[in-house]
Amino acid sequence: MVNYHTHSHYCDGHGELRDYIDYALAHNFTALGFSSHAPVPFENHFALPDGDFERYCAEVRSLQAEYAGRLTLRLGLEIDYIPHLLDDFRPLIERGGIDYCIGCVHLVSNPDGDPADLWFIDGSKREVYDEGLQRVFGGDIRKGVQAFFRQSCDMLERNRPTIIGHFNKIVMHNAGRFFSEQDAWYRALVRDILDLIAASGTICEINTRGIYRKRHDDFYPSREIIKYMDTLHIPVVVGSDAHNPEDLDNFCGAYEYLHEIHYGNVVTGI
Repeated sequence: MVNYHTHSHYCDGHGELRDYIDYALAHNFTALGFSSHAPVPFENHFALPDGDFERYCAEVRSLQAEYAGRLTLRLGLEIDYIPHLLDDFRPLIERGGIDYCIGCVHLVSNPDGDPADLWFIDGSKREVYDEGLQRVFGGDIRKGVQAFFRQSCDMLERNRPTIIGHFNKIVMHNAGRFFSEQDAWYRALVRDILDLIAASGTICEINTRGIYRKRHDDFYPSREIIKYMDTLHIPVVVGSDAHNPEDLDNFCGAYEYLHEIHYGNVVTGI
């Protein structure tokens, strides 16, 4: 088993890096990647503080050497793409000598509004999603979702991250209230980003956290989307988006599903 989407005490996860390594070794993992949320240029409660960046990188590198031959460790970052605030991943990657990055969109900017006014589409509180939709997009869900996918496409075109993480997470707090995933306009946005993922060579994450945290009833992206991705020959990697050591192998049947549909390109090493 492998997991490349892993958070720890360095950002919004819990537990020391060694706690995750111990769990991985006890559960027959062959590789583990640490992917702290990269520093962002504003006050927050979720990201790796900029002052801890070098310490985080140095600890992972030290552990890589210590566990060589027993467990393959990778130094990664989950980097938020935020127009005008964090839109070039290269400085962080070069500064830390990062092995891989997961590119994500959690904070959506209205292209017609203030770049610093952001819609937070993640987190545990649905009311935050609703308030942000109203504040940033005047309650226009279609405009907000289009901005989310446009921002994700811009990220792919500008940065080509190793992995794109939970690229349809916009559906989590929607929960079928504002739009349907079967709406023609939504399906068109999904097809457009998948075409770009396929062209870029970026690995697409199948993220299981919504299921085991009981915030969503399917993977990000959904089983239906995964079937379509296979026709485009998009490489996929399963990620549990672990925030505790015990989350590491919460794969929620993802590997079994990929085997069931005979998915053509499942990545197990980065």
